[in-house]
Amino acid sequence: MPAVQTVWKGSISFGLVSIPVRLVSATQEKDISFRQVHAADGGRIRYKRVCEAGGHEVAYADIAKGYELPGGQMVVLTDEDFEDLPITSSRAVEVLGFVPFSQIDPTSLNRAYYAEPTGDTKPYALLRDSLERSGRVGVVKVALRNKERLAVLRSFEGVLIVQTMLWPDEVRKPQFDFLDEDVEVRKQEMAMAESYIDTLSGDFDPDEYHDEYREALLEVVTAKAEGAEVVTPPEAEPAEGKVVDLMEALRRSVEEAKQGRAAKSDDAAAPAKKTAKKTAAKKTAAKRKSA
Repeated sequence: MPAVQTVWKGSISFGLVSIPVRLVSATQEKDISFRQVHAADGGRIRYKRVCEAGGHEVAYADIAKGYELPGGQMVVLTDEDFEDLPITSSRAVEVLGFVPFSQIDPTSLNRAYYAEPTGDTKPYALLRDSLERSGRVGVVKVALRNKERLAVLRSFEGVLIVQTMLWPDEVRKPQFDFLDEDVEVRKQEMAMAESYIDTLSGDFDPDEYHDEYREALLEVVTAKAEGAEVVTPPEAEPAEGKVVDLMEALRRSVEEAKQGRAAKSDDAAAPAKKTAKKTAAKKTAAKRKSA
């Protein structure tokens, strides 16, 4: 893969086996970023770091981290305070145990990093393959950017992945009034809902999905940069009235899902049909020449 910045370098402790690795980010966000500018002339808007106590501008080198106590008192921490913490010298992914991945709440999963071996690849392959055969993932601790993080160590497409997690007390428990309600769902409604799910069921193909908003926004930016007129797409036609009956809404949903699937299948089959027609035409032409 192309050169990617190393986020962390250390080793995975697999029992008494030490596996040297480097972590690189497994994802990259592609959101379109904007600058704050003066609407009149496009000039960049800059911000100054000003101290509230004295009203003077402060250089970045003179800025420290402060923790505000409940009473408003500020505790200023220096780089030396952080260096004294044992976490900063940690250079190991510590395996705490192995659990089924299905027991990990997806809500708690955070950033993912590829772990690339930087030494002998045999211990790396041993851990990777044994995780795959066991069907489990490792629950680990790792120190990233001066913070101790909980993470899962898993194997995916031949690579070990360290995916950080939120700590249990960082995940809010769902506490809503509707959870106390006794909602009754009819068998017919359940059957129709399951039919809708079955109609849209299939294997996950990430290539089928793309960010339509970002693509449209880039077209607007490109058009304005080239001085072209920005054309507003026509608005979608409103639905034929609001469906109040739940069964009727489910029935229509199933019908629309089936129509969508059929249209999608036709679109996918179109290139194959064109290729078949071209092949048949070539064979016919060849027969004519030989005749």
